[in-house]
Amino acid sequence: MGDVSVGDGGVDMYGTVETHGTVDTYGTVEPAVPLAEARVLVAGFGMTGQACKAALVPRCAEVIAVAPGDPATTGADCSMPNPDDDAARAALLNGVDLVVTSPGFKPSDPLLAGALAAGIPVWSEVELAWRLRVPMEGSDSPAPWLCVTGTNGKTTTVEMLAAIIAEAGLEGRAVGNVGTPLIEAALDPTLQVLAVELSSFQLHFTHTMSAKASAVLNLAEDHLDWHGSFEAYATDKGRIFQNAQVACVYNVADPQTEELVRAADVSQGCRAVGFTLGIPGPGQFGVVEDVLVDRAFTSGAQTSGPQTSGAQTPATELTTTRRDATEIVTFADLLHLSPGAAVPAPHVIANALAASALARAHGIDPEPIKTALQTFTAGAHRIALVRTLDDVAYVDDSKATNAHAASASLASYAEGTVVWVAGGLVKGAHLDELVETRADRFRAAVVIGVDQQPFTEALAQHAPHIPVVTIDPGETDIMQSAVAAAQSLARPGDTVLLAPAGASMDQFRSYAQRGEAFAEAAQRL
Repeated sequence: MGDVSVGDGGVDMYGTVETHGTVDTYGTVEPAVPLAEARVLVAGFGMTGQACKAALVPRCAEVIAVAPGDPATTGADCSMPNPDDDAARAALLNGVDLVVTSPGFKPSDPLLAGALAAGIPVWSEVELAWRLRVPMEGSDSPAPWLCVTGTNGKTTTVEMLAAIIAEAGLEGRAVGNVGTPLIEAALDPTLQVLAVELSSFQLHFTHTMSAKASAVLNLAEDHLDWHGSFEAYATDKGRIFQNAQVACVYNVADPQTEELVRAADVSQGCRAVGFTLGIPGPGQFGVVEDVLVDRAFTSGAQTSGPQTSGAQTPATELTTTRRDATEIVTFADLLHLSPGAAVPAPHVIANALAASALARAHGIDPEPIKTALQTFTAGAHRIALVRTLDDVAYVDDSKATNAHAASASLASYAEGTVVWVAGGLVKGAHLDELVETRADRFRAAVVIGVDQQPFTEALAQHAPHIPVVTIDPGETDIMQSAVAAAQSLARPGDTVLLAPAGASMDQFRSYAQRGEAFAEAAQRL
């Protein structure tokens, strides 16, 4: 590891991130009685709900569990109220002191709305985990949390961070939205640091969490059916920065993420640390030629002083008296994460920068970061090379379940070389910007899904030069037909890319099953 001399790259830097405060509009936070005396209703009894109940039973007076779809609470789709059960719903809240909810219940669900109207606090699993976390073995303090959210890249970034933590010799785990319930990890005294993936759903009813460092990777339209508007979605994402202790990591190329930092009340001395695919300014992580570098936690970096008094102060940009940057990794170290590409995909670089920033905020040295990223393997269905046949690569990125993720995936490939396999539930989002921005990448497109109109209309308007094949939703083997059509359209040197830009539940059980079907179809060619 060495220091790399860089210029400021023409990046405009700001000294102080003004804070406007945040009014909690999510209802009463504190139960009327201590938790040990409380009657708690757990809304949702999947993996998260079961873990919450297990944690609560020995710690409170009584626990009631209600599953989504229970006729006493909501309709079968977990979002449409059943008007015949108002009395049953109201009865469930009688004597309840606290509701702990899962993402299966929208904020507008009558059960949650009724609780808030009655002044009953509603907590997420995240809030419960924060309140119940236990000290680490041999310490009086619980394990610190390094938290990640964003529209896309959360899981990969958290898994990168977990790999870095392990390489540094620390006991840690990737938890939260990535799989392991956060409440289980918070109660494990053997863990020394948690890499926490948080969705907007999980953050909505999170009130007092104070992560050591947090990152918002990007923001784009997604889950508007749950939140009601993009503004509400962004606001919930921004709750990850509230009370942050050391660093708020944001995307320099996405001004909305910076605005979330500006709006957050953070702990005194907390820094705003940007990451960029360009040359980083002081206090940022970025790229110099083909090297990812740190200009935030170098030995010469200093923070500007607090700008307000009191326990809560604005996040402040790092300033530095040096023009040095510490090398993290090179493009060559990351190239294995972008199969078929000449350089690492932009989103791979961005994820690595964010993970590195969070690790450095925790005090991890550059060397284990480099080693971990050199050997890191992304999870299944994330730009995974399935096979190469007749000089055509077949790549499974079924995890690209929205337009923003699909756009990042398409950006990895050269102009005119992608046969795009797309389709699925768009969840209220729009596809015009995606297709217009990436139209130069397409050789052709194959559209699956029950509702193909959003895809075919966007392609007709913004990429009329390419052939488009639609697969009849009634086909016996949808993905086999799609892959066969893509094969007929591809040319040597092309990539057949499954980056659906939609959720999978219209035709598959999950994005994983969709990706597996693609891989099996490609192998049968």
